[in-house]
Amino acid sequence: MSNAELEQLRSRLDEINSELLALISERAAIVRDIGAVKEKQGVPKFDPEREKKMLDKLVAENKGPFTESTIRTLFKQIFKASLDLQSTEHKKSLLVSRKTRKEDTVILLPGDVVVGGSASVMVAGPCSIESEQQTRAVAAALQKAGVRVMRGGAFKPRTSPYDFQGLGMDGLRILREAADEYGLLTISEIVDPAHIEPSLDYVDIIQIGARNMQNFELLKAAGEVNKPVLLKRGLAATMEEFLHAAEYIMSRGNTQVMLIERGIRTYEKWTRNTLDISAVPILKQESHLPVLVDVTHSTGRKDILIPCAKAALAAGADGIMVEVHPDPATALSDAAQQLNFDEFNTFFDEVKASGLYRQ
Repeated sequence: MSNAELEQLRSRLDEINSELLALISERAAIVRDIGAVKEKQGVPKFDPEREKKMLDKLVAENKGPFTESTIRTLFKQIFKASLDLQSTEHKKSLLVSRKTRKEDTVILLPGDVVVGGSASVMVAGPCSIESEQQTRAVAAALQKAGVRVMRGGAFKPRTSPYDFQGLGMDGLRILREAADEYGLLTISEIVDPAHIEPSLDYVDIIQIGARNMQNFELLKAAGEVNKPVLLKRGLAATMEEFLHAAEYIMSRGNTQVMLIERGIRTYEKWTRNTLDISAVPILKQESHLPVLVDVTHSTGRKDILIPCAKAALAAGADGIMVEVHPDPATALSDAAQQLNFDEFNTFFDEVKASGLYRQ
């Protein structure tokens, strides 16, 4: 074979390579469109039966010189690359993703309280709103300590249906009145989509609890109001599932979303849950949303709250949540893990003294 013939064959090979690239790119564009349709329909992107039919059809049409095995291998790689493209582009498009928004989201609350950015936030208060007297006592103690945001449960999803379920809307009213009296902001969990609108007059931040992290109708309802949302990670939720839950809220227009790690369920029995400290830097890396840590529910132990709070802040958390009660022994829920006022003052003082709490 002469050099001229060799160059002619090589030139034709280059042309075919370009044609193959164009066809593969065209195929990828079609696969991307199919993925978008499947996303809207809520069906899985990977269809093994469809892939098998395509491979069988290609093998039947094969005239050589490639073997059946080679054809299957080649096209499986093309199929996989297309499926990976769908997943990558979907991930890039998430509103919660750091790839969508490079800068950190900073949420400005009434009274110039900031969540995210250069300052840390302390969120404290009772597990449950039990009475006006109890709530006012906590509010007074928090104001004196310099806390700006008060938590308190009015709707309490409990493991047992016979446990205290909260005071409902009356609890929200009590929380609001006590907070107003002492100049505090309020945060409380809402468990029913129908309660979102009525709660807006009482809470400055809507909390969606761990057991409702994938209550999609609740997430949608929270996404349709102009009110900051604190979303807790589910008991057994992966971080990807956690971020997708936040995406439900943001996809409806509400971009004021904060994430909170509250411990995940493992085999460990010496703590109430297992505090996943690694979640903090990962969530901060993958998402632009503020990240807080609930040291009370994650540990269930008052004796380790201080080191766990320090660890959370050292890992990059934007704030800490902790439960406080005038008399924890008589609390109607979470009695063993709530701090009394003296314990809370010691806790807050040591956290601030660590230099990790950004003031």
